[in-house]
Amino acid sequence: MTADVALLGIRHHGPGSARAVAAALERWRPDAVLIEGPPEADGIVHLAAGNGLVPPVALLAHAVDDPARAAFWPYAEFSPEWVAIRYGVERELPVRFIDLPAGYGLGPAAEAAEAGEAGEPGEPGEPAGPVADPLALLAEAAGYDDPERWWEDVVEHRAPGAGGADDPDGLAPFAAVAEAMAALRAEGLGESRRDELREAYMRQQIRAARRAGHRRIAVVCGAFHVPALAVLPTVAHDRALLAALPRKVRTDITWVPWTHRRLSQATGYGAGVQSPGWYHHLFGTEGDPVPRWLARAAELLRAEDHPVSSAHVIEAVRLARTLAVLRGRPLAGLTETLDAVRAVLCEGSDVALELVRDRLVVGDALGEVPDAAPAVPLQRDLTRWQRTLRLKPEAAPKDLDLDLRKDTDAARSRLLHRLRLLGVDWGVPARSAVNSTGTFRESWRLCWQPEFAVRIAEAAQWGTTVEEAATGKAVGTARAAAELAELTGLVETCLLAGLAGALPAVMRVLADCAALDTDVAHLAGALPALVRALRYGDVRGTDHGALGEVATGLADRICVGLPPACVGLDAEGAAAMRGRLDEVHGAIGLLGPAARPEPDAPEGPDAPDESAGPDAPAASPGPDGSEALADRWAAALRSLARREPAGGPATGAPGLLRGRAVRLLLDDGRLDSEEAAGRLRLVLSTANAPADAAGWIEGFLTGGGALLLHDPRLLALLDEWLTGVPGEVFTDVLPLLRRTFAGLEAGVRSTIGGRVAAGPLGEAPAAPTPGGTLDRARADAAVPVVALLLGARPRIPRQAAGRNT
Repeated sequence: MTADVALLGIRHHGPGSARAVAAALERWRPDAVLIEGPPEADGIVHLAAGNGLVPPVALLAHAVDDPARAAFWPYAEFSPEWVAIRYGVERELPVRFIDLPAGYGLGPAAEAAEAGEAGEPGEPGEPAGPVADPLALLAEAAGYDDPERWWEDVVEHRAPGAGGADDPDGLAPFAAVAEAMAALRAEGLGESRRDELREAYMRQQIRAARRAGHRRIAVVCGAFHVPALAVLPTVAHDRALLAALPRKVRTDITWVPWTHRRLSQATGYGAGVQSPGWYHHLFGTEGDPVPRWLARAAELLRAEDHPVSSAHVIEAVRLARTLAVLRGRPLAGLTETLDAVRAVLCEGSDVALELVRDRLVVGDALGEVPDAAPAVPLQRDLTRWQRTLRLKPEAAPKDLDLDLRKDTDAARSRLLHRLRLLGVDWGVPARSAVNSTGTFRESWRLCWQPEFAVRIAEAAQWGTTVEEAATGKAVGTARAAAELAELTGLVETCLLAGLAGALPAVMRVLADCAALDTDVAHLAGALPALVRALRYGDVRGTDHGALGEVATGLADRICVGLPPACVGLDAEGAAAMRGRLDEVHGAIGLLGPAARPEPDAPEGPDAPDESAGPDAPAASPGPDGSEALADRWAAALRSLARREPAGGPATGAPGLLRGRAVRLLLDDGRLDSEEAAGRLRLVLSTANAPADAAGWIEGFLTGGGALLLHDPRLLALLDEWLTGVPGEVFTDVLPLLRRTFAGLEAGVRSTIGGRVAAGPLGEAPAAPTPGGTLDRARADAAVPVVALLLGARPRIPRQAAGRNT
């Protein structure tokens, strides 16, 4: 400390330090306030005046040419720097940031530009931490094994002005901390080259404040830097140090909202504050904070249906204070308070305690930034849409159900899809509690994250509005896409996002890629997304002419190439192809109504000519293109089902795919149960390998095994084959069979077990024995109740009506 400079060494985000800073500033009354932070923010610090800037907030600096290179300086209400900022701007004092400019740490030549994400406020690009933690060393010297608890006892639990008459200016605690830090630095502990550069720049700014005529200068900085600022070396010394700085890049800086949850994270853009909610309570509560905090915990638990009474709170306060005395602490800290919550309020439940930790110890507070804060045009357009659509960003997760038949909900859906295309996952599709299979309903889980500000700045290169940026990003992504499935997924996203301007360019790239791609697996992976996109037209009013042509073309090529593409696949490849087979089958069913021939049609004169080979095309298309496509797909499935591995596994399709093809044909009515039983009998014959037969069964039963109950012949064939498998082979096929039957419904498995145990199989179950004659009078009495349950108007039988009259 000197006559004209007060060095207030603080711990970042410490409520005790914040109270001490507030008390010292009120007593010392400086005429200038210097704060550790990026000097680029001097022009926007005035926004902290009034109520427009509500913490937690953060300064965001990013390189103009590369917005991905960014650093944050977060501040909470209990941050000492925030207290100093508010003190200065409310009294219209000069407030200056004196740390190294952010431009030195955000350039491509900076060694640790990305490490600034994990640094303390005002420390972009700093390594993960000093060689030794100064607080840990001081705590160890004081006999503490936990530096957090030592700092709480020494600083956080100290009331402002505790020094009394011996501390008239409120600087005594800062002098004590400075003395301890000086002792550590005298031993060379915790210093780094970057610290030397930062401190040299800070000293230059202190000199500049003196030259400006200020006579009472308050410097708020990390306590570790105080010894280096107390004694100023020569100007030439500091200039020589700063000459080694890398090239400074041009940067933009602004205020952005922050959250308590992000403050609690030690990685990414966090600050490593373990209990921001608790610290916020400590800073804002006069007197003993424990009773009020426990009352809030009780209120939270009661809202979650935990039986917590006032007596619980009283007992918890008593226990927390007793634990503090037993542990030799001046006041009950967070550790004692949580122990009391677990023992009394939660009755030993760690689940309930985790709820308290999440909601109160950490919390979901989200700051606010005024409209006057600098922002890229894209951010301003997003803010305008958020207000228009009444979608307020919130840190706590929130479920949102949209009805796309309503204009507002449709606009909300388009906005969320556009933001996802830009990498801003504010909304993530979720499963709704409302059961609906229609395309008019969407469900989202919304959760705003502070780092979205960086992604919005990055996306600004694509346009100045959300729609323009999403369109530019879609076109750029399409031109760089290497996979057909990526392009079809992009087309689907463009339709969901209502990007009519991007569709023509994306469709041109898609058509070119589809014409050149000959891999059936790629085609099969791409088709479902296109067909899903075709379904959105009824609700979103988009033109799908070109999209339908591409989808139909892909489907035709899949029908031709599917059977050969399935030959010789190994187990992993067969499993992947089965998933694509199911997806393509569903997609072709949605392209148009499929023809439903009679079950015996395959045996008639119009059946495909099997002598022409398994790849023979289906009958020529009829007048209905959708029916012709369905016929061609059915022919492809038949061809796949006939590809038996006559000369070994490499010569035919895996049993998994052949069995799946038979099941799809059976479910579509293109194969009757008689033919399905015949195919199963052939597969389960002794001529086939048991492993291939087990795979066939898995494919056939995937999606439901109720058909084994409805057709006893199938169950009998399966039982006969299973009992005849040799013992040495049974252990090989057992995992396949176990996986197959484990996928069946529990009720189906139980009924199959009962049928097998009852035996013999192959006969239809006996008809139930009549249970007596129907009592019509009693049945008529129940009609009104059943009609009420079904929502129908009851029709009272004439006899009953006569009786009622």
